[in-house]
Amino acid sequence: MKLLTKELLNRFEKVGRQDVDDPIVVAHFFNPQGAGDWYATEYNSREEVFFGYVSISGDHNDEWGYFSLAELSEYRGWLHLGIERDLHWDEIPASKVPKIAENWRP
Repeated sequence: MKLLTKELLNRFEKVGRQDVDDPIVVAHFFNPQGAGDWYATEYNSREEVFFGYVSISGDHNDEWGYFSLAELSEYRGWLHLGIERDLHWDEIPASKVPKIAENWRP
């Protein structure tokens, strides 16, 4: 499965930079064999990096920041599965995502 489709790339381009208090989470990526959720609000196609909320352990280390398409694409866990894109994800404000809402500081 492709993590970034042409349609999703077009959506990120349309959304652009989200310098707002409550950005829209455009895409959700997850580790199907354990911990790890990436909630992308922006994508820079030139540098191939996302900006969004990263929750690896679901604790105080969760944070907003940059993560690369290459890092997500290349990862293989102990079952040799890679990171997947949530195909059923509907865009919602970041404050409505439970993992983000726990630590929400607009």
